[in-house]
Amino acid sequence: MAHWQPRFTAADAAIIKQQRTCDGFFKISRLTIRHSLFDGGEVEIVREQFQRGDAVCVLLFDPDNECLVLVEQFRVGALGKPDSPWLLELVAGIVEEGETAEDVALREAVEEAGAVIYDIVPITRYLPSAGGSDEYVDLLCARVDSSGVGGVHGLDHEGEDILVHVLPFAQVCELVANGTIDNAATIIAVQWLQLNRQQLLQRWGCV
Repeated sequence: MAHWQPRFTAADAAIIKQQRTCDGFFKISRLTIRHSLFDGGEVEIVREQFQRGDAVCVLLFDPDNECLVLVEQFRVGALGKPDSPWLLELVAGIVEEGETAEDVALREAVEEAGAVIYDIVPITRYLPSAGGSDEYVDLLCARVDSSGVGGVHGLDHEGEDILVHVLPFAQVCELVANGTIDNAATIIAVQWLQLNRQQLLQRWGCV
């Protein structure tokens, strides 16, 4: 069976003009783009691109206690939504120059949760909002000893105020199923763990 491949490649699209329209905490550029059309020829369009850099999200799993370490924090994108703008999420951070995804996971686990992680396992890499953002997310899972993990963490100079939760895996699955956890990275990671938990336990020598 033939596998799907995109009709065009990066060579079939070009940025003709780029103008920075916002240069604050995040950056936005207005791009004039020319790209190929499926029926032949080309089109020129203008689009705004939200440029926030690539990110890493890591699911902290304690197989010995069958629990997950998650973090709760305020999210400006959730302002005005029906429920609270404080979300229950994975440990996460932006990739800085010269860092690997594993570097970010190790750093952010300490900064956001006061946790030391090891045996990092890749889950997937995805574009969370390709219609307007250039962000790629590396989604990972890592082993953690949740004993003694908790409290409030985060970097003051980044305005972070992060509350750490250690929750039973079954309870987190329920929070995903009933829609309480409603952010993409956490949903994807938890569902991945539901599908791959046995293989992960075997990898870690827990069965």
